[in-house]
Amino acid sequence: MTDIRHEKMAHVLINYSLRVKPGQKLLIGGGTIAAPLIRECYREATRAGALITVRYYSDDLREITLRDGSDAQIEYVSELEKQAAEYFDAELHILSEENTRAYTTIDPKRLAKSQAARAPLGKRFDARAAVGELRWVLTLYPTHAYAQDAGMSLSEYEDVVYKACLLDHPDPAASWREIETSQQRIADFLMKHDEIHIITPDTDVTYRVGGRKWISCAGEVNFPDGEVFSAPIEDSVSGTVQFTYPAVYNGNTVEGARLTFKNGRVVEATASKGQDFLISMLDMDEGARNVGEVAFGLNYGITRAMGETLFDEKIGGTMHMAVGSAYPESGGSNDSGLHWDMVCDLKQGKVYADGELCYEAGKFII
Repeated sequence: MTDIRHEKMAHVLINYSLRVKPGQKLLIGGGTIAAPLIRECYREATRAGALITVRYYSDDLREITLRDGSDAQIEYVSELEKQAAEYFDAELHILSEENTRAYTTIDPKRLAKSQAARAPLGKRFDARAAVGELRWVLTLYPTHAYAQDAGMSLSEYEDVVYKACLLDHPDPAASWREIETSQQRIADFLMKHDEIHIITPDTDVTYRVGGRKWISCAGEVNFPDGEVFSAPIEDSVSGTVQFTYPAVYNGNTVEGARLTFKNGRVVEATASKGQDFLISMLDMDEGARNVGEVAFGLNYGITRAMGETLFDEKIGGTMHMAVGSAYPESGGSNDSGLHWDMVCDLKQGKVYADGELCYEAGKFII
């Protein structure tokens, strides 16, 4: 039996997030477990007139390469993937892991090699998206693995996910448009300022964003969504951030991450768990120790960390920073095979824009 929420979600993803038009070449990708949602997205995209390619992913196959492959195999990127990076007009990617810890025991250096080899694909993807050649959206299909990470049953987790996507609203797309309007006000305010200073009991960090663009995200790239983001001036980040929630990357969890920045670069990195992995990722390439993204989470419907960055970075009353690559549309230029978002709670924090208090106790007060 078809889950009505899959139908509703597919309608929003295809018609609101991606705005699919007749004749556009659309890629839909996800794991086989996500087949019920993929099927409804395929149906909706067919109605919209898209030319559709479906790609089913297997984490098991990548694990084999990472564990048993030679350096040449780990770093291999096929010509088909390179051509695909130029081919599609729109892409829908559905996170659907059945084991979120599959790569936990793999040598971090092997993971870093694989990630670095694919960096040119990511760079081209971002460049096409920045100039409007490509529309894309990332979403998630609830699985037992994600539910276990969040400490919930699958049915509880499904309810949280679909509520965060506003699928319980009569017209989710209309609700996301309202959020876009309210968030744009915040983005407009931040674009009038340069130095941002963030203070919590364990964090004191400044960065500059003068001339950079703050972008409001309301369900058109991530689904669910709810943030405003920009890219800091590359050498401007200074101070220390104690990240509140576990930072998950490639199936590895780092807890208690604490980064100290000087002239824009991480000069000290510690963690209560996963410190070796953290440092291995920061040493991936030259750009991995710079900050590519700064953002504020504004989705107050997400009230707790769930161990999945797609949700955790949107928690209302937080900020996040991503070490590694910047999104070109925000004006950033940092280049890296890494883009790793880490989240800091601001419910006991304050934010100053050019010395003006603009955020307190988890909310903007402008």
